[in-house]
Amino acid sequence: MPLHSIEIAAAVLFAVALLHTFAARQLVRLGHRFPQHEGLFHLLGEVEVVFGFWAMVLVLVLTALTSWRSAVDYVETREFTEPLFVFVIMVIAASHPVLVTLRAAVDWLARLLPVQRELAVAWVCLAVLPLLGSLVTEPAAMTMSALLLAPRVFRIEVAERHKYLALGVLFVNVSIGGVLTSYAAPPVLMVAGTWDWDSAFMASTFGWKAALAVLVNATIACWFLRNALRELPPAATQDDGPAVPATVRLVHLAFLAAVVLTAHHRVVFFALFLFFLGFTTAYARFQRPLLIKEALLVAFFLAGLVVLGGMQDWWLEPLVSGLDAQSLFFGALALTAVTDNAALTYLGSLIEGLSSAARYALVAGAVAGGGLTVIANAPNPAGVALLRNGFQDATVGAGGLLLGALGPTAIAALAFLVL
Repeated sequence: MPLHSIEIAAAVLFAVALLHTFAARQLVRLGHRFPQHEGLFHLLGEVEVVFGFWAMVLVLVLTALTSWRSAVDYVETREFTEPLFVFVIMVIAASHPVLVTLRAAVDWLARLLPVQRELAVAWVCLAVLPLLGSLVTEPAAMTMSALLLAPRVFRIEVAERHKYLALGVLFVNVSIGGVLTSYAAPPVLMVAGTWDWDSAFMASTFGWKAALAVLVNATIACWFLRNALRELPPAATQDDGPAVPATVRLVHLAFLAAVVLTAHHRVVFFALFLFFLGFTTAYARFQRPLLIKEALLVAFFLAGLVVLGGMQDWWLEPLVSGLDAQSLFFGALALTAVTDNAALTYLGSLIEGLSSAARYALVAGAVAGGGLTVIANAPNPAGVALLRNGFQDATVGAGGLLLGALGPTAIAALAFLVL
């Protein structure tokens, strides 16, 4: 079978997977109409399942077109460090001692703001925590922000349009909030080594512009949310059980820091994760159930994206290499919506002789567009998994997310283009 035929088949399956993400909510509703198949429709309506499902279809197609050995060899050439890292960092960042510590810090910051407490907490989660992603990585920042926002903003009583605006702002801010350093944002990580971009360069070239856009986006979102949050009863207080000792909190934070520092060495950070599981078992009275299911679903989504996306470079690379700097910015912003932004910048890093202006445009466009869809940025599936229960049918609609992210994306784009 000619190689080009395999690539076309992979591109078709990738397009079908994209359409599947937009149809996820309709599939859930079909489950209500046909209760005898409700379980199947709900499974296929889970956004986190989409790319993993179609990746398995791709493996079957490759087996039919070539051989089982060739299909397995292709899968084994893929790099799955990022899905594994997101799984591990989500579980640790969502652990009870970490959240208790984070909640206390957010409450302290919120008390310093001259606005209603619930609104102040929402602003801190939309503005400060995404910028914290430059230190603890974007997936950890997304997990922390989503868990603190869920009981305050993403509630059934809040209008859907307000929740989609908040979701769009969260996704965009996490995408651009990780560019103050050279290791926290996946699209930056893909090029930092090749182009010799260190954290000082990122902070001076991208970081301050991103920080300004994050603050503007969060402030605008909270302005629209002010009445909705004022009319809501306070978020239900959680029974935190026995007070978590400072030593247990410090151990959890140490595990979080160690995993961040070893993010590119999957054997090391997974070994740390196993020790973390042992520690949580030993001190179970200070724990809550770990976020295993949601983290596994997100890892499954990202692993599927790795498998499907690995055969899309034949049409993506010519598109990227054939654009000037300004066109490259807008092209990267648009292409990010239909492919992971880290994959896009990785392809750019392979292009010889790319000018400094073109390099800036590629990365700026890729991170600015990171909130437009679920697949645009690696942490987005984590946000969907943690927040979807607050939406109608417990499903995040792709169209609603796109509309909610357009405004904050435009602000991010202006910051990178004009400042």
